[in-house]
Amino acid sequence: MQVTVKVLRFNPEQDVKPHFETYKVEQEPTDRVLDALNTIKWYIDGTLTYRRSCAHGVCGSDAMRINGRNRLACKLLIQDVGNNITVEPILGFDIIKDLVVDMGPFWASYKAIKPYMINNDTPPSGRERLQSPEDRERFDDTTKCIMCACCTTACPITWTNESFIGPAAIVQAHRFIYDSRDEGGDERLAVLNDKSGVWRCRTIFNCTDACPRDIKITRAIEQVKRTLLYGT
Repeated sequence: MQVTVKVLRFNPEQDVKPHFETYKVEQEPTDRVLDALNTIKWYIDGTLTYRRSCAHGVCGSDAMRINGRNRLACKLLIQDVGNNITVEPILGFDIIKDLVVDMGPFWASYKAIKPYMINNDTPPSGRERLQSPEDRERFDDTTKCIMCACCTTACPITWTNESFIGPAAIVQAHRFIYDSRDEGGDERLAVLNDKSGVWRCRTIFNCTDACPRDIKITRAIEQVKRTLLYGT
């Protein structure tokens, strides 16, 4: 089938502002949008720039706006999006080139919540720190995050507030706050208990709708809010 792909292009060395360019490619209905972008780059215009890596929805590299919604290009089939496709970079961050944005602020928020196990006790000899299935279940959902930024850049607060820590960082904090083996919950809650932390969230569910891993992000944010309010 013939597919028309309209891509927002921007080369800071040549362009004053972003502009759309249109390409027509032949693809199978079961091809992914990433395949169409690869066809453009490999056979039509090698200057097209975008991020990709595993191409299997695990690395999160190829998050972009496809027909107005944040998606992973490697997971979205052409038959599910139609033969007229508009591709733009994710919103809220500066464009470096074409579909590549500056992820620096995103990773700074991730670093701020200390995304690693904090436990100063001597580890058990010869085995891991054990955890019951019930304790694991409390944060199991948020372990699925692949840091693709679909949720954070779907949030209108991110678009207008550079200091907002963002849904992805809150999800990563949630994963450790409710881990029974971790002792750094208070440190993370202090970071999130800020006007640009969880309280900036307006509970509009954009983040949950955008998540390619189906994480219930809004629920996780509300759980953190309740813990800050009631200590539960």
